[in-house]
Amino acid sequence: MLILPKAVIFDYGNVLSQSQPEADVRALANIFRVAVPQFTKAYWRFRVAYDDGSLDPAAYWNSVALSVSRELAAEQLNGLIEIDSRSWSHPAPVMPQWARELGASGIRTGLLSNMPMSVRDYIVGCPWLPEFHTRIFSCDFGRCKPAPEIYEHCLKQLGVAAEEALFLDDREANVRAAEALGMPAIWFTDAAGAMREIAFRFALPTVQPE
Repeated sequence: MLILPKAVIFDYGNVLSQSQPEADVRALANIFRVAVPQFTKAYWRFRVAYDDGSLDPAAYWNSVALSVSRELAAEQLNGLIEIDSRSWSHPAPVMPQWARELGASGIRTGLLSNMPMSVRDYIVGCPWLPEFHTRIFSCDFGRCKPAPEIYEHCLKQLGVAAEEALFLDDREANVRAAEALGMPAIWFTDAAGAMREIAFRFALPTVQPE
């Protein structure tokens, strides 16, 4: 028997948005004058603390700089924030449209994302981003997925029980944490695969991947 969720909760990065363009990652690495692999390691090393608001933008980017043995000039900070924020602002195929159609059909929708304040401020102004019944960002809540508290907060804001919500995320740890709370969940790799699994498991409308 197919499940009919009352709500669908979306991760943002790599689900609603595309992955960072390689050109933007290279541009960030070039500011530090290091190779992309070295920069990427430093970028993600401090990202949880940036996402949960423990580090502000200046503290985060200075931590990245020190990790690659560079000093960050004050005038470079705005450029790093701009490129980084822009790099997460490109819509993924199909999924924003699907979220919009779900909301219009009466399904409650939520956005639950690990995201720093600078990126949050940028992407909420993107015209392609759908409306959601609730938007939960880790930088506001002070905890990141897969901490159970942030899922529970999202469910409370949507007014649904865990078993009444479908959760989609591109990270397995986040999916398993949702399932541990009783939420049906999909480990998202691409829109085509997600739509096939949704059609098989859930009584929800789907969209044709591009």
